[in-house]
Amino acid sequence: MSAAENAVDITCDLHHAHLFASNLDESLRFYREMFGAQVVFDTKAAGSRNVLLRLGAAHINFYDQPPKDTGRGVMHHLGIRTANLEALVASMKQKGFEFRKEIADLGTFKYVMAAAPDGVLLELFETNAF
Repeated sequence: MSAAENAVDITCDLHHAHLFASNLDESLRFYREMFGAQVVFDTKAAGSRNVLLRLGAAHINFYDQPPKDTGRGVMHHLGIRTANLEALVASMKQKGFEFRKEIADLGTFKYVMAAAPDGVLLELFETNAF
């Protein structure tokens, strides 16, 4: 066998972040209403209801149980990319969401931080650079 025939494909991509939800219905409503996320899987596993949401090309998986602690542990934030940040922010404000700061424009990259249920920090951003 040649080296090419022996090669193993180890291509990987990030599929989902798994989060605890102290109020699963509130978390699902938030991501569905604010970002158009869709439920693609809803079952009981590991002793708890698990719901997988598709948000664009990625997913968020929720456990129907409160976070184990009040901190974010090793996770800092979830990055949600959009083609039109101003329109997303306006839509969220229209739905009653309050931002602490305005959009930061760094030229090729615009972003704003937002707090989701259970203290999950979101970075909403727009860029053509990557």
